[in-house]
Amino acid sequence: MVDTMDLDDPKSVAAAALACLDLTELGDAATEEATLKLVGRSTTDYGATAAVCIWPRFVATARARLGQGAPVRIATVVNFPSGDLPVDAVVAETIRAIADGADEIDLVIPYRAFIQGDEQAVRAMIRSVRAATKAPARLKTILETGELKDPELIARASEIALDEGADFIKTSTGKVSVNATPEAARIMLEAIRSAGGKAGFKPAGGIRTVADARAYFALCDEIMGRGWVSPETFRFGASGLLGDILATLEDRASGAQGEGY
Repeated sequence: MVDTMDLDDPKSVAAAALACLDLTELGDAATEEATLKLVGRSTTDYGATAAVCIWPRFVATARARLGQGAPVRIATVVNFPSGDLPVDAVVAETIRAIADGADEIDLVIPYRAFIQGDEQAVRAMIRSVRAATKAPARLKTILETGELKDPELIARASEIALDEGADFIKTSTGKVSVNATPEAARIMLEAIRSAGGKAGFKPAGGIRTVADARAYFALCDEIMGRGWVSPETFRFGASGLLGDILATLEDRASGAQGEGY
């Protein structure tokens, strides 16, 4: 369980990573068949992932497969991946996704406008999508930190997103050359702590191993304190991480000696 995670035990870390995983299929050539396979993989012999993160066009199909009240949430993306769509179009995308059965909305902020100094564009986008994301649906904001680059910009984007009511701040789309990094994670976690520690954090892109997961968990423990990490406050956005999670759990379950980190 996440609340009893032992960072020195690979099996414990793997179990926590599974519980906090947004299993993702956002490939450009994603199909309904591939999405349904992803949904099937989200429930394992060791427990379920926190969510599946999929294209909006497949939300209704995924909801029909999972049913109402499933332990696996459905997350989808809007204004993705460019961040350049008009506010009205993104709001419409959000409303449709929630009507189709999405539990969580992952919104790309207009990061290019933000880099050019337009903070108001970011505020307007988040505020409008926040208003359209009615509880119990949750809003994650994707900052695209690998494109922002400057630590001050990452900190400021985090502050704006939290100020406008984001439930989570997320590093990346996974569609650019630099995605989640420990450096960006530290900045974002410090912003969450400064804002009261109630919002969540989601690193996404390039997280492939249990050792990668452990590094992010350790950073959360350092900044937010032991016990802060849970599926309600922390997610991994990843498609490749599940394989190493299951390999770790299966090795240890069969009595094999762990290799450590």
